[in-house]
Amino acid sequence: DPAAVVGSHFRLRSVEGLRIVDASVFPQTPGFFPVSSVYMISEKAADVIMADNS
Repeated sequence: DPAAVVGSHFRLRSVEGLRIVDASVFPQTPGFFPVSSVYMISEKAADVIMADNS
C-alpha cells in the first residue's frame, strides 16, 4: 500500500533504520482485546528482523 507508513518488513518509510512494531501497524483496531494481536505481530516482526540481519 503506497499510503502505508510502514512497509512489509516493519520499516518506517520516511526514516532509515527505524522499524515500528506495535498496534499502530494495523489498518484497523484488531478487535476487543488487541494485546494478543500485538504479541503475534511482534513474533512475526522478530522473525523478519532476524532474517534481514543474518
